[in-house]
Amino acid sequence: MRLISGPLWGLVYGIYERQLGRQVQALPIPGHIGIILDGNRRHARESGLRDPEAIYRLGAAKLDDILAWSVELGVRRVTLWVFSPDNLRRPETEIGGIFGAVEAKMRALAADPHIHSRGVHIAAMGRLDLLPPALVEAIDAAEAATKGNDQITVTLAIGYGGREEIADAVRALVAHCAEQGLSTAQTASHISPEAIRRHLYLADMPDPDLIIRTSGEVRLSGFMLWQSVHSELYFCDVNWPVMRRIDYLRAIRAFQRRDRRFGV
Repeated sequence: MRLISGPLWGLVYGIYERQLGRQVQALPIPGHIGIILDGNRRHARESGLRDPEAIYRLGAAKLDDILAWSVELGVRRVTLWVFSPDNLRRPETEIGGIFGAVEAKMRALAADPHIHSRGVHIAAMGRLDLLPPALVEAIDAAEAATKGNDQITVTLAIGYGGREEIADAVRALVAHCAEQGLSTAQTASHISPEAIRRHLYLADMPDPDLIIRTSGEVRLSGFMLWQSVHSELYFCDVNWPVMRRIDYLRAIRAFQRRDRRFGV
């Protein structure tokens, strides 16, 4: 039960948020944060929203906040899981809403002067062949427009699945060996964790230090299966479209309090 409300609650909340921010900034910040964007439909039901594109435009708008918070804290890389191949089983109107919202956001980011002043580089990974051509064109345009920026990289995992990424990496490795005329036995001897890693969608991407999932679900659902082996995981109940700065700070504070042993 909330004991205070109105302006007083806002004042107390603001004081706590600033205090939490100072605590977080006094300790090492994770270099790479992955976020599973969950809870769009739950938020829509709670808010009475019915238009699929309007629902996902709210989620797309939250990207602006994540960018601002991450730049402020000095996070160098953020990877957002937007859409998986499994999502193709959803109703066509919902899929269209997701694609429409992401396309509009990519076009807006490509033209946003704040993106360039903050040094934001947009990237993407996944099976982009599963996406509509107009969406792929918008993603390519955002990548091209932000190519020279180097303060923070925001990667959209779209058409992305962890199992698909590993299968594609192994397939690419085998194809590479075949191009070199290697036998089956020689190809098998070349398969190693490092060799597979070189064929992941973004081979030079550092593994995420912290993975956050919103909406209260406690599972990764295939997000960055290969790269998350040493990641710290944080699950919060808030739905993605209404994630607050205080929720982001709490996730980072939880990371800072972990004793990272990297499997030892």
